[in-house]
Amino acid sequence: MLPLWVWACLAGALAQTGRNATQAGLTARLGTLGATNVRFLYGLPFACVFLTLALWQTGEPLPALTPRAIGFTALGALMQIAGTALMLQVMRSQAFGVTTAWLKVEPVLVAVVGWAVLGDPLTAPMLAAIAVAVLGVLILTLKPGLGRAMFAEARPAAMGLLSGFAFGLSAIGFRGGIISLPEGGFLVRALTILVLSLTIQSLVLAAWLSLRDRAALTGSFRVWKPSLAAGLLGAGASACWFIAFSLTSAANVRTLALVEVVFAVAVSVLIFRQKTTGRQLLGMAVLLAGVALLARVSG
Repeated sequence: MLPLWVWACLAGALAQTGRNATQAGLTARLGTLGATNVRFLYGLPFACVFLTLALWQTGEPLPALTPRAIGFTALGALMQIAGTALMLQVMRSQAFGVTTAWLKVEPVLVAVVGWAVLGDPLTAPMLAAIAVAVLGVLILTLKPGLGRAMFAEARPAAMGLLSGFAFGLSAIGFRGGIISLPEGGFLVRALTILVLSLTIQSLVLAAWLSLRDRAALTGSFRVWKPSLAAGLLGAGASACWFIAFSLTSAANVRTLALVEVVFAVAVSVLIFRQKTTGRQLLGMAVLLAGVALLARVSG
């Protein structure tokens, strides 16, 4: 049987795919940062409900927030916003494909940083599985000729690596916050840090938008009905990711999260009737092979 963290990751990837589809319409109306704010703002109430239900079901007290747990969680929350901001900058670049391809090596960065900062296990079989999964994503996303461009254009490569590093630090921060809590089962600890991180992100983005884009901030309150669906799916996806973070290393979670690419391709084929190429099928096969290997060697 597959371990619980694998099921949590798969559920998180499915929920995130649904959230992205739901959020697409909001992006057109509010802009990317405004839609991102919706993800946090409307996800926070649902996360609070999840935590309340977990406390009621388990009978556990709310874990005490230590300075170390708060610090790690703040790092994760802020780095996730930074990674998103870098991606927004990437979208304005003519070398979007190159930058995005480099961003896909994030799991490798997470594995090394997690080993160095948190003492997460890092074995040769795990590194091999991560490398295979990342290779699958690169095959899936790289267009002909883009592979050479990855190494020929320094600035897009740096932007992609920096964005991936920011997202990697966010994963390290979230896992560090969870394992720094002194008490509680994995579910309560995961949901406690989720609520804390969404609170930090909602406050930071609200402050930023109030200064730089007040129209997007007020608009996020006007579109509350469609935003509720995005908030529910986003909170559900994040809850699954955080549960996985509480059970295994950040590298395992971020690597398995790559299956979201497969789900996105499936949505494009089944719903939008788009055709897949042989390269995409090969990439998905290699990605799934790497994920299966990781699940096997990580147990």
